[in-house]
Amino acid sequence: MAGTETSLLASLPNGFRAAVIGASGGIGSAICECLQNEPHLGELIAFSRSRDGLDFADETSVADAAGSISAKPIHLLICATGILTTDGRGPEKSLRQLDPETMMAQFRTNAVGPALVAKHFLPLFDRETRSIAAFLSARVGSIGDNRLGGWVSYRSAKAALNQIVRTVSIEYGRTHPAAVVTAIHPGTVRTGLSDPYSRGHNTVSPEQAAASILSTLNSLAPENSGSFVAYDGSGIPW
Repeated sequence: MAGTETSLLASLPNGFRAAVIGASGGIGSAICECLQNEPHLGELIAFSRSRDGLDFADETSVADAAGSISAKPIHLLICATGILTTDGRGPEKSLRQLDPETMMAQFRTNAVGPALVAKHFLPLFDRETRSIAAFLSARVGSIGDNRLGGWVSYRSAKAALNQIVRTVSIEYGRTHPAAVVTAIHPGTVRTGLSDPYSRGHNTVSPEQAAASILSTLNSLAPENSGSFVAYDGSGIPW
């Protein structure tokens, strides 16, 4: 799968295997395109609900996806999933708009689903080889950076994801000392998911976001595992 000579992931081993969850989304598909151009990529495995029927509401579906690629270790895992709207309902502008079913749907996709991905895909990491797992979070999931309020369900689900990532990183740091597990904010990306809410924000294309994300992941050392970072490598408060 050789492409350009410039590598965004030079820190990963030659012939590395990559798995992208949510590969049909705007950011996920752009990440896959970037990975296809990695000169030392060995194999790219892409999963999505539309392509493979991967369903976060069904743990067996996630386990089966991981089992289908378990013959050899993976070195890069990117969970590029997430929702902002649920059944046409956008983020709440105030607490009065909170709906429990919508909130549960947010948690199911934005927190529980990635947790299941971690549960079943991280065991595919080699214990000695450098490996990277990145879970797409959002700056609005930061508790310390919340100065506007609103978006209760989405903020809370992403904050839960950040805690999941932090906790998983501690567990895997004990058994996989070369691994990096991180939550990453992709920026405000021009996709169908964020377009309705991007007014007043600096935006980037999916391709720009993907390249920045991979470059930042490449720069993270094992001691950075468990961090919450932006696409440009800057830290975000919890």
